[in-house]
Amino acid sequence: MNAYETWIAFQTILIREIRRFTRIWVQTLLPPVITMALYFVIFGTLIGSRIGEMGGFSYMQFVVPGLIMMSVLTNAYANVVSSFYGNKFQRSIEEQLIAPIPNWVILAGYIAGGVARGLCIGLIVTLLSLFFTHLHIQHWGVMVSVVLLTSILFSLAGLINAVYAKSFDDISIIPTFVLTPLTYLGGVFYSINLLPPFWQAVSQINPILYMVNAFRYGVLGISDVNIHFAFGMIIFFIIVAGAFAMHLLNKGRGLRS
Repeated sequence: MNAYETWIAFQTILIREIRRFTRIWVQTLLPPVITMALYFVIFGTLIGSRIGEMGGFSYMQFVVPGLIMMSVLTNAYANVVSSFYGNKFQRSIEEQLIAPIPNWVILAGYIAGGVARGLCIGLIVTLLSLFFTHLHIQHWGVMVSVVLLTSILFSLAGLINAVYAKSFDDISIIPTFVLTPLTYLGGVFYSINLLPPFWQAVSQINPILYMVNAFRYGVLGISDVNIHFAFGMIIFFIIVAGAFAMHLLNKGRGLRS
């Protein structure tokens, strides 16, 4: 395939992915917004008024970046895992794999679709948060970069989950038993400086900690971890997940009958 044909193939997959989640926006875009609004009211307004400040900011300002990141990563993940497994279940993924399209184009198309949904939800939740608090962005470049990298990473994770899933029930196992605990323990609602030294060290294993803190640094200018190390960890996880996802597509594991 030449460059133009490759671009058309990528564009086709991306447009299909965007149309898929925008067509059923009541199921894909509205629920996360309602959920985040409840988080803002309960954790930010009701509980936050009793907690006071954290990191030199009101509790509402402190948790907003974490909640935005939580919505971004969960939706980027959900978009790819549901779409890819749906195509796998319908066996349409086999047609893509035998078509004269490089596997990296297929991978890039699905990942771009997940990124598009993650960015869309992130923007909506950010605008929603302005009704509850004031945000003064400190580092626009850092903020945008972290959102993009996080969306890419969790889109890759969603694709890997979809490859191994054998039923629609399997695509909910990772979000329920892995993603949700890591999110809640990733510094969304608290600073890890409040933890004892041992648990601070344990928290360093959680990749979501670096994403939340890097994004919080971009918005508020504060972080519990070194910002350069945080970016390094995120990029490292992307490289590992991307290489593994490509390996699965090239091998066709669980994709070709």
